Amino acid sequence: MIKPGDSQIKKTLHELAKEFPDKTYRELEKYRDADRVEEAEKIPLTASQQKQEELEPIEDALGACITAGIKRDKAAADLQVMKRRAQEAEGELSILKGIETNRVKEAQAKSSQLQDALDNTKKENNDLYNRVADLTESLKSKDYFEKPDYKYLIEENRKLEQERNELQAENKKLHAYLEKRIDGSRESGM
Repeated sequence: MIKPGDSQIKKTLHELAKEFPDKTYRELEKYRDADRVEEAEKIPLTASQQKQEELEPIEDALGACITAGIKRDKAAADLQVMKRRAQEAEGELSILKGIETNRVKEAQAKSSQLQDALDNTKKENNDLYNRVADLTESLKSKDYFEKPDYKYLIEENRKLEQERNELQAENKKLHAYLEKRIDGSRESGM
């Protein structure tokens, strides 16, 4: 792999990507930018820059060159942009939290109403159950649900059947008696 400053031939990002297909464009761009910085450091100062260096050093308080200062200023500007974006994101987040809090409160209120309705329904159901139990108990006390005495009914049925059999036997005797009389009347000529 080519490292910054190893090659005098400047390659484009596309050429580097062809040469190193396993690297991302971001990684290749870092190498290319490092080459540029190294090359800029190799350029000698002009006469006016040397005189300026003698009068007023080009380095700032931290001992960095102007290019580093410009980069630092750009980094500071980028940092401010990032801070502003972070503040905007925090503002949006607080707004979203407020909205979500309102939604949660509304859901809790609705849940509370539904719970109250459920409790009322359970109470009504319990009252109706108790009313049915009371009515059932009062009906039992009036002997509406007691079973009839089947032995008594069987005995009555037997007696009625015996009477029917006696009536049928008597009916046959009467029928035979009437037949004799009718036959006797016919013989006598009537």
